[in-house]
Formats: sequence, C-alpha cells, structure tokens
Amino acid sequence: MTELYAIVLFLVVLFLLLGTGVWVGLALMGVAWVGMELFTTRPVGDAMITTIWASSSSWTLTALPLFIWMGEILYRTRLSEDMFKGLSPWLARLPGGLVHTNIVACTVFAAVSGSSAATLTTVGKMSIPELRARDYPEKMVIGTLAGAATLGLMIPPSLALIVYGVSVNESITKLFFAGVFPGLILAGMFMAYVAIVSLSSKEWNPRVETGMSLGDKLRNSRFLAPVFALIAVVIGSMYLGYATATEAAAIGVLGSLTLAAAQGSLSIASFRASLMGAMRTSAMIALILAGAAFLKLSMGFTGLPRALADGIAALELGRFELLMALLVFYIVLGMFLDGISAVVLTMAIVEPMVRDAGIDLIWFGIFVVVVVEMAQITPPIGFNLFVLQGMTRHEMGYITRAALPMFLIMVLMVFVLIWFPGIATWLPENIRNTP
Repeated sequence: MTELYAIVLFLVVLFLLLGTGVWVGLALMGVAWVGMELFTTRPVGDAMITTIWASSSSWTLTALPLFIWMGEILYRTRLSEDMFKGLSPWLARLPGGLVHTNIVACTVFAAVSGSSAATLTTVGKMSIPELRARDYPEKMVIGTLAGAATLGLMIPPSLALIVYGVSVNESITKLFFAGVFPGLILAGMFMAYVAIVSLSSKEWNPRVETGMSLGDKLRNSRFLAPVFALIAVVIGSMYLGYATATEAAAIGVLGSLTLAAAQGSLSIASFRASLMGAMRTSAMIALILAGAAFLKLSMGFTGLPRALADGIAALELGRFELLMALLVFYIVLGMFLDGISAVVLTMAIVEPMVRDAGIDLIWFGIFVVVVVEMAQITPPIGFNLFVLQGMTRHEMGYITRAALPMFLIMVLMVFVLIWFPGIATWLPENIRNTP
C-alpha cells in the first residue's frame, strides 16, 4: 500500500509541476523534495546538496559539454553546404536521388554533433531549398529529415548515450561503439525505404541533373575530407584506446575550431555564440541529471524501484514480453517528454528490472535510444517536428504524417535489435583497451 501511495504521489506532483511550466530538472527536484519530506526523517536540504554535488562532479560528464560545443562550432560553419556539394554527385543516380543526401548528411553530421536538433537544423537549412528546387516530393523531403536527424541520438558522440551511461554507471566509450552499427543499419533502412518509394510511386518525378564525370565527382569529394578526418580522429582515438570519451571530446573541439578557422567561419562573434549555445544546452542537461539523481535517492527511501521490479518479476514476463512492455511505455512517455528527460526520469525504476531479467545494459542502452528517438517525431512534444515546422511553415499534422513512415521503420529497428543483439554488442566487446 505504501508503494501505491508513493507512485500516486510522485506522479501527481510531477505532472502538476510539469503542467504549470516548471523546468524538467526543477520539477524532478520538487518531486524528490516532497518524497523526502514524507518518507524519511533525513534532513532534505543536506541530502539534496550532497546528491546534486555528487551527480554534477562526475568526471564522465565532462565529455557532455565538450561534445555539445563541438557540434555548436560546426553548426556555424559551411559544413552543410560542403556536405551537399560532396555527397550529391555520388547519390544523384541512386533510386531516390538526392533525397538520400538528407539521410547520409544527417548520418555524417551526427558523428560530429551528438544532437538531433543540431543535426536537423544544419542539414535542413541547406537540403530543403535544394530539393524543393528540383521538385522532389515535399513529404519525402520532410519525412527523411525528421527521421534521419534522430541519428544524432544514436551515432557517437551521442548526448543521450552519455546521459544513459552516467545514469546506469556504464562505460561511455562502450556505449558509443554499441551505437555505430545500429545507427548505420537504421540509416540504411531509411535509404531502402526511399529507394522503394521512388521506384513504386507515380508521383516521383524530380528534375534529374546531368551526370558528372568521375573526375568531377572526386574533385567535389574534397569538400567531405575535413569532416571525415575529424570523425576518424575522434572515433579512431577511442577505438584504438588512445583516448577516453572525454579526451576524444577535447580533441573534437580542437578539430572543429581548426575546421571553422580553415573555412573562414571562425570569428569572435561565432566563437562566443557557440560557447553560449553549448553552455545553455549543457546547463539544461546537467540540471535534469541533478534532479534525476535527487529523485532516485528519494525513491530509494520508499523502496519503490525494488517493489516495482519485484512486481514485474512476479508477473513472470519473459525477456521479449518485458521489452515489449518497455517499448510501449517509452513510446507513450515520449509523447510528453524529450528523450534525455525520459531516460533520466525512468532509469531508477527500469534499471533493476533490466538487471534482474539478465539483459545486457550496453545493449539496453541502444534499445532505449532507438525508442526515445521516436519521441523526437511523435506529437504533441516531438522536438524535431517543431524544428521542421519553423523551417518549412507546414502544419504540424502534415509534418507528423510525413514522419510516420520513419517512426514505423524505427519500430522495425527495435525488433532487428532484439533478433540480432550482436549488432550492438560485438563492437564494444572488441574495442582495444576500453577505458
């Protein structure tokens, strides 16, 4: 009965605070404060300060603002223009044509950004006008951008994976590499869908450009060299064991500053803007993590996480049934919370269930990220949908319908992960000298 009372109390206070517009991090702290007052005699202020300091002073978290800053710097360069120039000659002749640039460019930028929103904005500001000018179907242009931009949460460096790793105390480097193959496979599934639609749809009739010679294609590929070199240095340094995730993030910042300077995009104004953008995003995520840590402590005093885990165990759900229940749970939660908030809010309860079920936490991190990727394109709080609405001026319903096929492909990706878990676990198990 105590556990039921605690659940109702936590949910009522949480939704009351969120519904009145309180920031997510502060709402979590408010819920935790109420729980501490009711379920323990420990001084609340002392517990809050100690917990928040411990969660905020983690060395692992240092990678978070650095990777965010790297993405902010590159967002202010000519990277999207260069990627379009370098990719379009190679992709124009594929079934689906230049729509594939949305997917490939998002995949490439995701490997240097870590943010879904930054990926969407950077690629979209260049590709949408170019694809519209060539009469590609509007729904396909918008849908592929909405779906492919979510790869920023999957392909390393991923902010969501950093947050998950800190929440469950797992290696950030291993989580990064666990996301490589699933991210590439998901991008391949998006491209396969585009190809199938282009070959079967009678409305697919874009203006086809004249072919370029191999020499011209190779010359245009020089625009891709800097970003691919940056990816190779950041990811390669971690894989070879030369750098931890935090050290690789520092290397990435230096590399992005060098790239911006070489392009002539680095000025005092852009440097200050990138720094302030990274500071705002990092502070927001740090506040959410601090609130989640305090809430986890508060819930621990009620015995709620263990009681729920025992309750789930009593149902004798198999591994597949548990994953399906969590799939539905996170899809529903993602309709109201962004992905990072959903992860930190639920890990205190979900982690014991997953451990008891014998599910590998590295693999489960990728499972969770695929599901919270869906939250980016599910109404009413799908952040990518709002970004696209601002960029295209379409109604939300139109954008949601355009993104629906990508949502269904992500659902299919969840089952691919379940059927073939090795695509997420093989690479982390074979990293050299994983820190």
